[in-house]
Amino acid sequence: MLKRTSNKKEDENTIASQIVELTTDQPTKGKNPAAVALGRLGGLKGGKARAKKLSPERRKEIAKKAAMARWAKED
Repeated sequence: MLKRTSNKKEDENTIASQIVELTTDQPTKGKNPAAVALGRLGGLKGGKARAKKLSPERRKEIAKKAAMARWAKED
């Protein structure tokens, strides 16, 4: 399926960035691998650390609220 083009006009900075990228063969966009690794590290331990801090009663409240939200959705 073809994408529709938007009526938004690109600003000068975006156009300049595209020109630099095309003429130098060096991409100006992309993710920093070190930042990606650091974010992944925090993501891997975040849920477990949060669950460890919560009391069993609070975890139960959160689970009930999530279940109610799931069942309340109409597909």
